[in-house]
Amino acid sequence: MDTLRDSASLPDAFRLDLEQRLADHTGTDVRVYDRSVQHVGEVTYLLARLGPHRTLVALGGESVPFAVAETLDHAAGPLRLCPSTEGNAAVLRDTFPWTAPQPLGTETAVGCGDRLGLATPGHIQACRATGVRPVLAQQSIREMERTGRTPQNVLDDACWAVFQEGYTDGFGADADHLKTPEDVDRCVAAGFTMYTIDPSDHVDNEADALQAGPLDERFDALPWEGLGITPEACIQRYVGAPIEVHGASGTVSIQFDDQALRRAAVKYAAAIAHTKQLAEYLAKRYRTNRPNETFDLEMSVDETAHPTRPREHFFVAAELDRLGIAVTSLAPRFVGDFQKGIDFIGEQDAFEDAFAQHARIAGALGDYKLSIHSGSDKFSIYPIMGRHAGNRLHLKTAGTSYLEALRVAARHAPALLRAIVDFAFERFEADRKTYHVTTDLDAIPDPADVPDDALEATYLGDDDGRQLLHLTYGSVLTAQQDGAPRFKDRLFAVLNEHEETHYDVLKTHFLRHINGVLEGRSRE
Repeated sequence: MDTLRDSASLPDAFRLDLEQRLADHTGTDVRVYDRSVQHVGEVTYLLARLGPHRTLVALGGESVPFAVAETLDHAAGPLRLCPSTEGNAAVLRDTFPWTAPQPLGTETAVGCGDRLGLATPGHIQACRATGVRPVLAQQSIREMERTGRTPQNVLDDACWAVFQEGYTDGFGADADHLKTPEDVDRCVAAGFTMYTIDPSDHVDNEADALQAGPLDERFDALPWEGLGITPEACIQRYVGAPIEVHGASGTVSIQFDDQALRRAAVKYAAAIAHTKQLAEYLAKRYRTNRPNETFDLEMSVDETAHPTRPREHFFVAAELDRLGIAVTSLAPRFVGDFQKGIDFIGEQDAFEDAFAQHARIAGALGDYKLSIHSGSDKFSIYPIMGRHAGNRLHLKTAGTSYLEALRVAARHAPALLRAIVDFAFERFEADRKTYHVTTDLDAIPDPADVPDDALEATYLGDDDGRQLLHLTYGSVLTAQQDGAPRFKDRLFAVLNEHEETHYDVLKTHFLRHINGVLEGRSRE
């Protein structure tokens, strides 16, 4: 044991012997994760996969703080098997504080949504290689409902993966697209450290097209009491001479005439009031339940019908500041089309012009980052983001990791992928209702006509195929047949059998994302 305690990893002979001992006892395939080895006093801890289940193994010592399912004899001392339960995850975070999420503030970060709970090691490997901080437990309530997971499941899965990788550099946990106090309560209880308020239901998408009369009526009817200002004071505050804001990124000049101010207010003021209400509720919950902790706060208006003009961004940020709502990041709706799982659609020059203005406003007006939602696979514009936002960027990804898991299935379980594609065709029209996509189902071949060696390129290298699979993830993961999961267990078995391939494709994919941003930053 002395040799083990002096080492950050297990000697090969010892690891092989331990794996064999566990395999003989459990009758399953066993893998010990070498990067997970940690020593606390007389106890050596490590994570092992016993068949499909990850288990904390504690070797030696008289006792451990974890709940123990079974104890085996071993030459190096008692061998305790501690299941990866919710209770043991809480003890893990107490015993190894680096496995608990933390606020990341204004550091550059990449959000790594993991809809399966198996992708996080690949995300960590990409972030470790680049030095960018990851937000590992990033999931919206909508995504959790579609996958049958809870906020606690999502957070705990990320924490176990952090331990598996021995990742001690710190990570965030984003409760994404929160809309109600009930959503906030569940995520605070789980231990998330970043909260993304989504007030898009309160954005008036008709504001841009309203004539003067209806526009004035809606302006007068805004929730002024909740905003702590009168309509007259709001007009006086913004309308008139150009507003010059000076910051590290330069000077920003914003000017409103009366109609432009009314249009911006009608479009966003109710959303600002809702954000204030939910942010204050969140702060109260923290004071009650986590009085010694802080959190990151994001406001997102990306899921709206029309782009956020730079002056509207200014209005939103200035109003949040006036109301004392300090955001770590803000997600406007950018020009162009940010569809799920595919590259940016639109004029890159127009995007760059608008994005540069948004970046200057964020840099001059407040200490917050620009957050990019539906940010996965936008390879053509990552350099633009890096060039103008610099270090103040939060790139959010989610479904693209699920697609990388299906890439592994395409290579190693073609019959399974064909069955998933067939099912996705059945579910697509129902599942697309909450997404904006331009998928052409007629352009996607029948899987029966695609040879095995072309499956990956056909469904994961083509925009239409990617969106077919991307949008139907919830139906695939929760589908039942004869009282058992129709696809999920088989997919998980493939990913466990080809675990390193899964991590490698994720690492490669996320390095493309991160390096694209870093490439733009190097051109500043």
